[in-house]
Amino acid sequence: MAERTLEDLFLDTVKDIYFAERQILKALPKMARAAQSTDLKAAFEKHREETEMHVERLQQVFELLGKPARGKTCEAIQGILAEGEEIMEEFKNTSALDAGLISSAQAVEHYEMARYGTLKSWAGQLGQKEAAKLFAQTLQEESATDEALTSLAENAANMKAKGKAA
Repeated sequence: MAERTLEDLFLDTVKDIYFAERQILKALPKMARAAQSTDLKAAFEKHREETEMHVERLQQVFELLGKPARGKTCEAIQGILAEGEEIMEEFKNTSALDAGLISSAQAVEHYEMARYGTLKSWAGQLGQKEAAKLFAQTLQEESATDEALTSLAENAANMKAKGKAA
C-alpha cells in the first residue's frame, strides 16, 4: 500500500465532516420540534440555516480540491445523534428535556469544532488558503452556536430541569 499523507488524511476528514453536516441537517428539525422553549426552537432553526451554509462551504472545498462532494460514514456523529434521539425519547414531556437537548447539541458542536479546527490547520499547512478561510468561518459560527447554547442552558433550561422556575 502506498504511503498515506496529510493530504489523504485531509480529504478523508473533509468527507467525514461533510457526511456529519448532512446528518446534522436531518436531526436539527427533530430537535427544534422537540424543544419546549421558543428560544431553543429558534436556536435550532437558526443553526439549521447555518448548517446549510456549512454544507455549501464544504462543497466549495471539494471543488477547490478537484474532488466530488462525497461523504464518508462518520460513526462518531451517528453515535452523538443517537444519544440525542435517546434523550428526546427518555425525557419527552419532562422539565429536563431542553437541558438534555442542549447537552446533545453541544456534543455535536464540540465534535464539529474539533474537526473544523483541525481542517483549518491542515489546510494552511497544505497551502489551501481558500479552504482554510472557509473552515475558519465555519469554526467561528460553530463556536458562536456553542456559546449561545451555553447561555440558554445557564439562563433557563438547567434551572427548569432542576425544578426551579426560569
